[in-house]
Amino acid sequence: MIRLLSNLYSMNLAKHLNTFGQYLLRRHGERVHKLALNASFTCPNRDGSIGRGGCTFCNNASFNPQGRQPPSIAEQIAAGRAVLAKRTGAKKFLAYFQAYTNTYATLEVLKPLYDQALAEPDVIGLSIGTRPDCVPNAVLDLLASYRDQGYEVWLELGLQSSFDRTLRRVNRGHGFAAYADAVQRVHARQLPVCTHLIAGLPGECASHSRVTLQRVLDLGVEGLKLHPLHVVKGTQLANEWRRNEYQPLTLDEYVELAVTLIRKTPADVTFHRVTATASPDILLAPQWCGKKWLVLNKIAEQLGA
Repeated sequence: MIRLLSNLYSMNLAKHLNTFGQYLLRRHGERVHKLALNASFTCPNRDGSIGRGGCTFCNNASFNPQGRQPPSIAEQIAAGRAVLAKRTGAKKFLAYFQAYTNTYATLEVLKPLYDQALAEPDVIGLSIGTRPDCVPNAVLDLLASYRDQGYEVWLELGLQSSFDRTLRRVNRGHGFAAYADAVQRVHARQLPVCTHLIAGLPGECASHSRVTLQRVLDLGVEGLKLHPLHVVKGTQLANEWRRNEYQPLTLDEYVELAVTLIRKTPADVTFHRVTATASPDILLAPQWCGKKWLVLNKIAEQLGA
């Protein structure tokens, strides 16, 4: 039943936007799915290099199911492969280095980890999640070398907002200029960029998200991830929410904004995600962020209206 629902909602969305799943299907002739990996990286906004405490909204458990002591890369791939193969029938995968900042290490550390993932016979490429201020040229050259070998390679940049005031407000540790510089250097190596944008950040309204999208499009982007900001346990944002200093978007507000942003996006840009969820044990608000299929269905309905 889960597999049927997943396919149904994917088909509904694919009628109205260029989904990453459909892009991979066209490109490779079969289903390709991401396998989320935790390689035990940290973040310069946590280890003191540029700051402490991380972003005000960040609790890595909200997107990292492996916890603090993850299994090996091979074990994580095997476990994820078994789940996805049963759920979707996929036989090809992208190794998605997701947790924290996955370019924040030396080449001597990074290359063996990336190589381990690519050594799996059914892994056809990499998707690397990172920060705009953590993409040195040497790392980009390494990723480009994998692309030159025929692998599918994406760099996912967590921008969230193009407004420096907002980025300071959430203790992001970088400004929009770092993103613009990173995109220029990534594109110089002909690598595709997937940019993460968060709707409902403190102090922002729908117009901020529209401006941020346009700035990202003006610089050039191949993929987008849209996320509603949600409050999870163990974060500074949770404290602000408890003090009534932050109010999340309602479901209808997010759906309306997501639909607006999707419609403003050129058809050749792929959407890797249009919502985000957190597990019930850490999600505080809004509760609709725990209902992925409800959100996707409403977005699809509005796009078709």
